[in-house]
Amino acid sequence: LIGVYTNRHGERWELQLKGSGKTPYSRNGDGRAVLRSSVREFLCSEAMHYLGIPTSRAASLVVSDDDVWRDQFYNGNIKKERGAIVLRLAKSWFRIGSLEILAHSGELDLQRRLLDFLIQEHFPSIAMNDSNRYLEFFSTVVSETANLIALWMSVGFAHGVCNTDNFSLLSITIDYGPFGFMDSYDPNFVPNTSDDERRYKIGNQANVGLFNLSKLLQALKPLLDPRQKQLASQILEGYGERYYIRFTELFKTKLGLLGENEDDNYLIAFLLKVSLFC
Repeated sequence: LIGVYTNRHGERWELQLKGSGKTPYSRNGDGRAVLRSSVREFLCSEAMHYLGIPTSRAASLVVSDDDVWRDQFYNGNIKKERGAIVLRLAKSWFRIGSLEILAHSGELDLQRRLLDFLIQEHFPSIAMNDSNRYLEFFSTVVSETANLIALWMSVGFAHGVCNTDNFSLLSITIDYGPFGFMDSYDPNFVPNTSDDERRYKIGNQANVGLFNLSKLLQALKPLLDPRQKQLASQILEGYGERYYIRFTELFKTKLGLLGENEDDNYLIAFLLKVSLFC
């Protein structure tokens, strides 16, 4: 993260370099990025924006003189590739993992400060003096995450690595790694060649979203009283219904279906099944 930029419209964007080198969170990686993946991130994040899907943006791409060694297909065939750096933007780069790691290490005061900062900066509908502000925050993240994954599904987008560190607390698409778009409908589509267990197949994205939100709730629980914990669990239980409603709305729009009809959901499911065998 290199700073915050306020544009002429008063919008604040956090500027981040991807591929510029090691950070404290590199997990033994070299912190570099290759040209092919950098171009893909640049193009896809901009495409997603113009498709109307919440996402980080790409501002520039610079080719590096550094050689980067990568095993592209994870088959032991390591090759030298050209490096690159992407300057990317988001309203915030904080993720579910940002709160998860603080809760895990018992840094509750820091976690509370981070939550209050996020609410004050990015959740204007939540009052800072509201004793239920963390509960309201969780409710918003649950709802918006369901909306985001439904939008992904509406364009056949598979993220590829849907762990808690790649799920934004602002419910935007971030960290374009081994993503992919389906050419034809296949719920088992996996764009990540290293995902041998097919955990992040496109048909499982909604379930993985629920898993990540449950990890968020687990991280928040030390800051909630018993009543709030119970309400938060009920909010999480409503995630599936929220996702299903939004998914149905998007596919009805695609099909030009107006009004409400009990056969709409059957038609959507039928057409997806038919396209699976086409």
